[in-house]
Amino acid sequence: MADQLGNDRRTRHAVVIGGGLAGLLAARVLAEHAERVTVVERDRYPEGPDARPGVPQARHLHVLLEGGQRALESLLPGFLDELGELGAPRVGMPQDLVQWANGSWIRRSRATTHLYTGARPQLDRLARHRVLADPRIETVEGAEVVGLVGDSARVRGVRLRERGAGAEKEARTLDADLVVDASGRGSKAPDWLAAIGAEAPHEELLDSGLAYATRIYRSEEDPERTDALGYYVVPNPRQVYGAVVLPIGEGRHLVTFSGLRDDPPPTDEAGFEEYAKRLPHPLVSEWLARAEPDSPVFGFRKTANLRRRYDRPGRRPAGFLAMGDALATFNPIYGQGMAVAALSAVALRDALGDRRKTPSTRRVQRALFDASAFAWDISTGADKKMPGVTGNILGTRVTDKPTSWYFDRIQERYMSDPVVGAPFRAVLTLTEPATALFAPEVVRAVLAPVREGLHEPAMWRETPED
Repeated sequence: MADQLGNDRRTRHAVVIGGGLAGLLAARVLAEHAERVTVVERDRYPEGPDARPGVPQARHLHVLLEGGQRALESLLPGFLDELGELGAPRVGMPQDLVQWANGSWIRRSRATTHLYTGARPQLDRLARHRVLADPRIETVEGAEVVGLVGDSARVRGVRLRERGAGAEKEARTLDADLVVDASGRGSKAPDWLAAIGAEAPHEELLDSGLAYATRIYRSEEDPERTDALGYYVVPNPRQVYGAVVLPIGEGRHLVTFSGLRDDPPPTDEAGFEEYAKRLPHPLVSEWLARAEPDSPVFGFRKTANLRRRYDRPGRRPAGFLAMGDALATFNPIYGQGMAVAALSAVALRDALGDRRKTPSTRRVQRALFDASAFAWDISTGADKKMPGVTGNILGTRVTDKPTSWYFDRIQERYMSDPVVGAPFRAVLTLTEPATALFAPEVVRAVLAPVREGLHEPAMWRETPED
């Protein structure tokens, strides 16, 4: 099949490693180009909307950014309506949240973007239901891939073994014309490629040292105190403690605290609530005092940005692609993971479906890289400014200083100026490119004197005449 993936000759069998959101959406796309698709999943899927061990962050906050919503809807029409019917809350920004950033409170003006904040297992289960209803897609559960079949010229399948069987259980071969690695941050593909004589990708790493802890609380609405749906304290290099309180449905809220490696949020119950006192305002601590705990505290520490440069030239085989967290994973505080998984599946669909170009492995891998590059720039650009950051991409470019100056002014103004706030949120939610921040009206606002921010929390939405 040379280095082609789909135009001139139909792929007979595609294997997707990993049955998370990225893998399922990849399978959905590949089903239009292959006679059959097999998803190999290490876990066994739960019957209900429960967390899987293979999604270590499932107990923590997940938001579906608007860019990801649009991508998911294009892949699975009607998905957002179904998500809403399941009770996933839809939160408008900045209207529905009391937010603190850069030393002041954000005006709760009309929402220009929305987030879905339901529990991650709920979204995963809906995606599984939609994707696996396709008879062209089958799953192998409870099995892990332990290597690739092929050589440095071409991958021809995978070797997999029943999970937990031990070394005495022999691996079996699953032949494939195309293998897609969507196995997540802990992907072993670099080692697998080296084992067949191919070249492992260069890895880029940036680690801010962020650590966070999460607990579920139950809280009744309090219309006399606020009409907000949640709270968000945004950390920055001068104030490194963060907090998020967001609804996940049925009166429950996920509460997450974040800090850096030298002072991480504790996972014991008393310490967790005491940590709220590190925040620049007692608002969240006061909310906790009125709420009822509904789960243990769960911690998470693996928050480094990691990208594998499969897009660069090298001795790599045809018939192998990487996407999702196996390609690029981001500091979870920015909430980009699910959106990038969906945007990458759209990029895969478009690259395979483009009749004007031969969908070679290298061309398609480049499209997948490009789909995640903007989120990478946002995440690493912010993390580079945090104290104590480490990694191998800390160097600065000639253009970094003026760009940093401009974006610092944006961040000083977006809290109080809707002209700056709307495009800033559109960029952060992956619905607009960074060029939206250089529109003439935005530049004028950025160069004008900064408006005075709010000194107290905005407990109520602004009225239309404001």
